Amino acid sequence: MDISGITGIDIRPDELATVPKGNSKLGKEDFMTLLLKQLSYQDPLDPMDSAEFTTQLTQFSSLEELANMRQTLEDVLAFQQSMQNAAVTNLIGKSVKVSGDTTQLEGSASLDFELMSNATVAEATIFDAGGRSVATVSLGSLPKGEQTHTWNGTDEDGTHLPDGTYTFSVTAQDISGNPVAVQTSSMGTVAGISFQDNITYLMLEDGRKVHLNEIRTVEERRI
Repeated sequence: MDISGITGIDIRPDELATVPKGNSKLGKEDFMTLLLKQLSYQDPLDPMDSAEFTTQLTQFSSLEELANMRQTLEDVLAFQQSMQNAAVTNLIGKSVKVSGDTTQLEGSASLDFELMSNATVAEATIFDAGGRSVATVSLGSLPKGEQTHTWNGTDEDGTHLPDGTYTFSVTAQDISGNPVAVQTSSMGTVAGISFQDNITYLMLEDGRKVHLNEIRTVEERRI
């Protein structure tokens, strides 16, 4: 509350030392101190206007309620954050599907994506770490929805590629030859949890850091 909100106070110079310097805001104790001083120095023949007095008390009461409400909300948010952090630790060791275009080749690799409508033809292209196309896989006709294709890890010549991280893209067309929207995703195993600037991240085994809102599915670790 601003000090200017209290009027008609006559405080002796020696009492000004008790008023905090360099602060234009009043705390609860400051407010009550000044209000009591105001009452003690008022002229009995000309007492404080009751309406003004009531207004000041109402302001104090409103500020008190707002301060209590703010503290309560902060406590609720802190509790909610702690509960979320505790629950997220249960994801360690689980496989999660997140938005992305990476896949981990370990003998074979999973290509996960979602078609926004039915496709009569679909094709996946796999790229190595340098962004070079190393394989093209025909996916055939697929219905709308979540899809998973297992890539055997071989290139165009049938040679098995070394294990590691690859990226992929999927293109598809409907019966009229129009492109079908595709959203790729990737699986990863949660290796740990990171808390940064009050934000919770999942640390995946392949080094990726993902936000909780990127998670699409959670399942037992894929073997």
